Amino acid sequence: MIRRKEEMKLTSKNMRGGNGEIQMTHHLAPEELSHGRLFSTVTVEKGNSIGYHEHHNETEYYLILSGEGIVEEAEGDSTVKAGDLVITGNGQGHAIRNEKDDPLVFIALIVLDD
Repeated sequence: MIRRKEEMKLTSKNMRGGNGEIQMTHHLAPEELSHGRLFSTVTVEKGNSIGYHEHHNETEYYLILSGEGIVEEAEGDSTVKAGDLVITGNGQGHAIRNEKDDPLVFIALIVLDD
């Protein structure tokens, strides 16, 4: 199967109490993921963010494609850039924001834990 770009759903919304709107291109609908609930490309413009949230019985991965962002985790804030992978496991939380002029773009994948 091949899913064409024009078949993917684009949404813009305030995420988890963060600032501004986040654009998401959903590559698959949740019901199409056999062991997950999200597979999307996320774009965060300057000044926008996804608010702090926790994951339970799942792991979320952010693969940074371009731009630079600040990830908030229990250990503190960290800068991420293209090629970095953020892993937030069961019982952990995170937030991400963009303070730079260039958009922050990453793939978000949520996999359900067994």
